[in-house]
Amino acid sequence: MPFDLPAVEALAPDQSSLTAASRLNKPAKWSGLTHEDDLWWGEAQGSGANPYRTVVDGDNVGYKCSCPSRKFPCKHALALMWIQATAPESFTEGTRPDWVNDWTGRRRTTRTTAAPAEDKSIARAADPPEPAPADPQAQAKAAATAARRAATTRAMIADGLDELDRWIVDQTRTGLAAFCDHAPDRCRKIAARLVDARAASLASRLDEMPSRLLALPTEERPDLAVRELGQVVLLTKAWRADPTDPQAARDVGTAEQRDQVLAHPDAPRSTGFWEVVGEQIRTRRDNLVSHATWLMALDPQAAQRFAVLLDFYPATAGRRDQVFTPGAQIEATVAFYPSAGPVRAVVVERGDPPTQTFGWPPVRADDAYDPLSQCADAWAGVPWQLEHPLTLPAGRVVEAAGGRLWWRADVGGAGLPLSGDHDGSGALLGLALEQAVGLWDGFRLALLAAQTPFGRVDLA
Repeated sequence: MPFDLPAVEALAPDQSSLTAASRLNKPAKWSGLTHEDDLWWGEAQGSGANPYRTVVDGDNVGYKCSCPSRKFPCKHALALMWIQATAPESFTEGTRPDWVNDWTGRRRTTRTTAAPAEDKSIARAADPPEPAPADPQAQAKAAATAARRAATTRAMIADGLDELDRWIVDQTRTGLAAFCDHAPDRCRKIAARLVDARAASLASRLDEMPSRLLALPTEERPDLAVRELGQVVLLTKAWRADPTDPQAARDVGTAEQRDQVLAHPDAPRSTGFWEVVGEQIRTRRDNLVSHATWLMALDPQAAQRFAVLLDFYPATAGRRDQVFTPGAQIEATVAFYPSAGPVRAVVVERGDPPTQTFGWPPVRADDAYDPLSQCADAWAGVPWQLEHPLTLPAGRVVEAAGGRLWWRADVGGAGLPLSGDHDGSGALLGLALEQAVGLWDGFRLALLAAQTPFGRVDLA
């Protein structure tokens, strides 16, 4: 049976959940609103890279959401019921996707009971009272407390960076070959010190450096060590020059929350059609999983060609449901984190799948064109960035001496060595790639996807 507002009100665990749901009870905040009989589901963008998947059962009342809330039902489930109760026409009729079938197959069929009666009101949630006038003294006290906290954090980070400077000098003094041989132990120790100094992002970068070194042949590792340590020095200098610079603060300390990005006046936005060109899912040494979803703007005139959505979650939680499918084209508005070279982004609003398929933007291909110029421009803005996305003209995968794989352009013959992730790409040898998208880190190219005479292929 369909939900009604009294049922939503009764199921809500508390008034604050209803108030939070009221901010999500607009169909525009959701994508993929669909129903089959009395099952209703949709996706709402949260703070991570992937939207939260929510399903509610109006027959044998129940609900499930992929968000981490400890309240049941959460604000997303309440909002979905609310939309169903007030605007059922927002849902299209369709067939259950696998993630809905998985839930219905595992859930118990006992009827969910309403939360204990208390002072809860849909009307009050939909029309909250005007906030009380701000207390100037309380505001001044809160601002002073925040300023002291920020000053303490900056002082701790500065001490940590001073220690990092001494550590880098020690590594170069004792020799980079020795550093590469003992990188896991040495990087882990300085990373732990940086965590204590509240430089969490920089600590993670150094903790992951050994894995990037070990991915290269032994003879190339000192060159990568020089590059990465040099980039770290550039980052620390940028932070010292301006600790409030968004990119430097993010890459040294912690990243902004979603709401902070959306509220930042310098966060550019881009609306249009995007293609999911690849995903990178890696388990880090701190037992967190890094999930990067790469989007490419399909408008040839787009100011920002690429956007990456980053999500992190514990490895013990297992692989999360796949929300963005590589190769899928979506309509969305994304907001970029403030930066001199914006790439990381969050999805503000996601529309329905486009009714037509868009081709990739054309890529320049002539003897005078260097695809790496795209990265040179990006590194000029953020010189400590680890890798940059780029589009590649027509070319093919070839094998060099020693079995190493390269991407080589059809025009001009320029070539880029492929990363170790492509060691099993022998099936691609000689295949014509009409266009390709990849990530360049200064040493290796990691291909994400390519267009071929036989269609699109995923290479990540």
